[in-house]
Amino acid sequence: MLIHHPARPPLQVTAVSARIIGFDANWLSIRWRVDGTAALVVPPFAGKRRADGLWQATCFELFVQGADAPAYAEFNFSPSERWAAYSFADVRAGMADRPVAPQPTCTPRRGQNVLIFDAVLPASALPPLPARYGLTAVIEEEGGHKSYWAMAHGGEAPDFHDPACFHGHLTAPSGP
Repeated sequence: MLIHHPARPPLQVTAVSARIIGFDANWLSIRWRVDGTAALVVPPFAGKRRADGLWQATCFELFVQGADAPAYAEFNFSPSERWAAYSFADVRAGMADRPVAPQPTCTPRRGQNVLIFDAVLPASALPPLPARYGLTAVIEEEGGHKSYWAMAHGGEAPDFHDPACFHGHLTAPSGP
């Protein structure tokens, strides 16, 4: 279960959850679930390709930081099926596009009052494991209202780059 940042509570969204649903030598699969979506603003389909600025609308994110390094990777996934990947040398420093091949797959499914969003990322795009990770979401509701959801928060303002948000532990998959 993700928690919203107290400085930016949601309007009608009642819960956001995220979890890794599969991980093998080739792919990492993540699922987000948003409940209370009557006022949720979902970016329209825009085609599967890399794009910047996805966090300015409803967007789902993964941050991964190697065990003993300040460097980390950020992956953004949009219901529009656009995606982005960045490498950082340190907290918000040394940003560069991160190579990802093949492209991630983004699959949104919307019900009456729920959005399920799956992202499948090639394992080769991840930093060396073991690593710490954070699953996050920017949720936009009608009127441009945004709430910021993470496994944990660090400061007085929402900041997914804060190391306090990297709350999970990811190890290399075992077996064939």
